[in-house]
Amino acid sequence: MTLIKSISGIRGTIGGKTADNLTPVDAVKFASAYGAFIKKRNPNKKNIEVVIGRDARISGKMISSLVANTLVGLGINVIDLGLSTTPTVEVAVPLEKADGGIILTASHNPKQWNALKLLNEKGEFLNGEDGEQILALAEREDFEFAEVDDLGTYTKNNSYLQKHIQEVLNLELVDVEAIKKANFKVVVDGVNSTGGIFIPALLKELNVACIELYCTPNGQFPHNPEPLKEHLTDISELVIQEKADFGIVVDPDVDRLAIVSEDGTMFGEEYTLVACADYVLGRLGGGNTVSNLSSSRALRDVTEKHGGQYTASAVGEVNVVIKMKETNTVIGGEGNGGIIYPASHYGRDSLVGVALFLSHLAHQKTSCKTLRDSYPNYYMSKNKIQLTPEINVDKILVTMASTYANEDVNTIDGVKIDFAEEWIHLRKSNTEPIIRIYTEAKSQEAADALAVRFINEIKNIIA
Repeated sequence: MTLIKSISGIRGTIGGKTADNLTPVDAVKFASAYGAFIKKRNPNKKNIEVVIGRDARISGKMISSLVANTLVGLGINVIDLGLSTTPTVEVAVPLEKADGGIILTASHNPKQWNALKLLNEKGEFLNGEDGEQILALAEREDFEFAEVDDLGTYTKNNSYLQKHIQEVLNLELVDVEAIKKANFKVVVDGVNSTGGIFIPALLKELNVACIELYCTPNGQFPHNPEPLKEHLTDISELVIQEKADFGIVVDPDVDRLAIVSEDGTMFGEEYTLVACADYVLGRLGGGNTVSNLSSSRALRDVTEKHGGQYTASAVGEVNVVIKMKETNTVIGGEGNGGIIYPASHYGRDSLVGVALFLSHLAHQKTSCKTLRDSYPNYYMSKNKIQLTPEINVDKILVTMASTYANEDVNTIDGVKIDFAEEWIHLRKSNTEPIIRIYTEAKSQEAADALAVRFINEIKNIIA
């Protein structure tokens, strides 16, 4: 059982003791801290509003009720979208002219987890400074609740399924007519969460025949909800069986998108962003892109093919967004299937990703597998080293950066070393006592070998 407090919110497992897990007491405490933070940012505003929404996990209704009533108790008006998605809440905050948002979801974590993900008035995740303020408020329990005549209001708003879909359909580069004419047939794995509502509804508007797999939003995840190859055997088989054009997989809060090709093979989470970027850059005649340091080099290759400039950010959606704004990026995201398309909003959005991918496939008039084969082939190896108190991580990272100073070295988040044909990224995890070791090369064997080489080098430093 775990409770993890970070600048982006609080997450943990349901049940157990307070301060060790995400209990009702902890949910109220951190909702209070967030509400107090929003009130301090708007000292002269009478009607402060916060949008909330949740994924379909079993504990969602309980946590959502606790959070909503806590905000009301602080004198804040709550707009509750109910069963929703992370990007839907992000879209709703500015449309409602709200002062912030809270998404009740633990993203790809198993069903015993839940979380409060915190947004600012733009519908974007809080930055580090804001997050630290909220953690400090929670630590001090520095909140003052409203008197009875000043309690906030609670309103349900069920309109954002259609509003979010319409916002996607209105995007200039989403070619609705081309998609409708293509007569696509797809299988959707909604992992029994809100993707099972939102993705089929979007596909219906696009005249895409949709075969639903695990689309009942009951929170009983039928497989590990992280959309990785080893968890997706059922949809791979069904895509082949149904002779579908491809399969769509999302995580419980619908901000990560994975594609399964028509032959049941994985298109590759890293390549969702690559394909969508290829389409956007092609239509715009170029432009800049951003992904984090641990994402595939394929995005850089595609960006440069279109005459644009690629930039790497530190790991974390907030860091990607900051770098995207700095470099005037037209599309970016994370290699875990997270598409961030500024023409829509600055947040990972699987609905936007699906619409851009369908547009791309409709214009290319080719199969999903052929499209995937048109991109550079890279292979990743993801490893970790368990840390003990006596291991000096900073010393390891400094030593590595110094040893390979003649290579292309980036130290904005751990150490990334770019070689001619491959790269390695070493960084300390924010959530576990481990060093993450990601490598990428032009074959799986080379990626694995590079990881082994550096693990041995690290062990020599530690020894």
